[in-house]
Amino acid sequence: MTDIIHLLPDNIANQIAAGEVIQRPGSAVKELLENAVDAGADEIKLIINDAGKALVQVIDNGKGMSETDARLSFERHATSKIKNIDDLFRIKTMGFRGEALASIAAVAQVELKTKRAEDASGTYIEIENSKVKMQEPIAFNKGTSIAMKNLFFNVPARRNFLKSNTAELKHIVDEFIRVAMAFPEIFFSLQSNGQEVFHLEKGNLKQRILQILGNNYNAKLVNVNEQTDYLNITGFVGKPEAAKKTRGDQYLFVNNRFIKSAYLNHAIMNAFSDMIPKDSFPMYALFIDLDPAQLDINVHPTKQEIKFEDDKIVYAFVQATVKHALAQFSITPTLDFELDASIQQLDSINKPMTDEQRSNTANASSLFKTFSQKNQAHLAERSGDLKHWKDFYESPSTTTANPSVEKLHKEYEADQPLMQLHNSYVVMQKQNGFLVIHQQNSHERILYEKYTHAVAGKPIATQQSLFPTTIELSMTDAIELQELLPDMKELGYQIEHFGQQTFVIQGTPADVDAGNEKMVIEKMLEEYKHFSSDVKFSKREKLIRSMASQHAIKAGVSLSQKEMQQLTSDLFSCEVANTSPNGKPTYMSFYKEEMDKLFGR
Repeated sequence: MTDIIHLLPDNIANQIAAGEVIQRPGSAVKELLENAVDAGADEIKLIINDAGKALVQVIDNGKGMSETDARLSFERHATSKIKNIDDLFRIKTMGFRGEALASIAAVAQVELKTKRAEDASGTYIEIENSKVKMQEPIAFNKGTSIAMKNLFFNVPARRNFLKSNTAELKHIVDEFIRVAMAFPEIFFSLQSNGQEVFHLEKGNLKQRILQILGNNYNAKLVNVNEQTDYLNITGFVGKPEAAKKTRGDQYLFVNNRFIKSAYLNHAIMNAFSDMIPKDSFPMYALFIDLDPAQLDINVHPTKQEIKFEDDKIVYAFVQATVKHALAQFSITPTLDFELDASIQQLDSINKPMTDEQRSNTANASSLFKTFSQKNQAHLAERSGDLKHWKDFYESPSTTTANPSVEKLHKEYEADQPLMQLHNSYVVMQKQNGFLVIHQQNSHERILYEKYTHAVAGKPIATQQSLFPTTIELSMTDAIELQELLPDMKELGYQIEHFGQQTFVIQGTPADVDAGNEKMVIEKMLEEYKHFSSDVKFSKREKLIRSMASQHAIKAGVSLSQKEMQQLTSDLFSCEVANTSPNGKPTYMSFYKEEMDKLFGR
């Protein structure tokens, strides 16, 4: 019998460990930038080629390393920041576990150049597959340069799991921004394929936020500053009008370390309750500083998830601080109930129904049951069984053409008078009742099918702009838009990339009003990012849905008789007319005999 358990070779053990720390080029960017910060640098340059797959290089002017330290830095769990177990509970540096360089060296070809101010010459080390290939003295300035080349060259299976260059570049930009945001006193630059993407001069936090997120936030930032014996909270939150449909512009730091915390995000969202729509997200860049002994950052290899000794206290502080900042700047929700002053004094207003009263009265009503179900207005209680009910309405999950639509189309008369309710609904009479059409849901369906046909080979005509519009986006949005340009051309948009974050809108779809192109593009990108979390949609599908949502006539817009007739005609010409692209009903059917019964006739 032979023994079957054996120790793994160092290079294989390192590759397994590297899988936790280095998952993609962005992971290496994070680790290398944090090391540069820990080295005391005030100038840090990031250079990438081929979205980091070919090269990730970080150059800093920090304190550098001796020859011995340079060689030892690539060993697993080699660190200058932890000397005993107690140090784990008062960590003030960005890195501390000694995994980063060892993990990078296990899955890439690495070149290190480093020199301390007191040394006559620097050190050059070349490592491949965790093995030192070369080490020699070189002439070098004070600081360190680490170049990671050909990521996963020795693990082809993992390299195949990397996403497109656009996706990987976005991850790199995200990691770069998170570190650069936390240290505005340090100069940062990012160069991609020979072009400078970011050039962030030293300054204060507000200047750094505007450098990264754009000057659009200049008048939309509210200062947050609360100093206590337990913790300090500083930074900025965006005014309610700056809220977006995506949570991209949200940055939370604990002791200058970017963290992800659904718990603390909930505290901030609560501070904004009643000030922004429920499907919107406020901008914030908040810094929590507290005694390192009060938290554990050694929870996850990426160090982005931490545990507080007393998370309830931190939650309460964060929520109260943000609320106080918003109140201090007179940013409070305006509530207009449009009630007469005398009505306000009634008992029913001053003393709302208790849960017990509501249960005994409202719940007993069939009408309450009818409207407490989402999208179920057509289920009004009825005594008789209507066999033809389903002929006119299918469930929102219907994905194929509905035969009943053809029947409705035959009943629809193009010149019949239509009525608009609340600038949101179009009412259309039919032979045995009437339809209530939701104008926004319906127009989204119409545009969705139009755009689907456009990208399938029937491009929409472009109207050239007499005065082209220039639009400047955040870097992440610019990367996103550049990838979408070919498909947007099929949808009638002629947009040219004008270097880095600037684009010129040369033409728009012929049926789109000129003048608000910039706003349309910005909001379309927000919609696109909103859909991006849904993996079942392709890039093209997300774009089509975003454009349909953005260009659709919104609820609250008054329509002329001609516009209502066009909307109704176009809707019943759709392949799937009864639901919007995201499954919401476009219309509801109401029947005369049902109404007669409601009125006792």
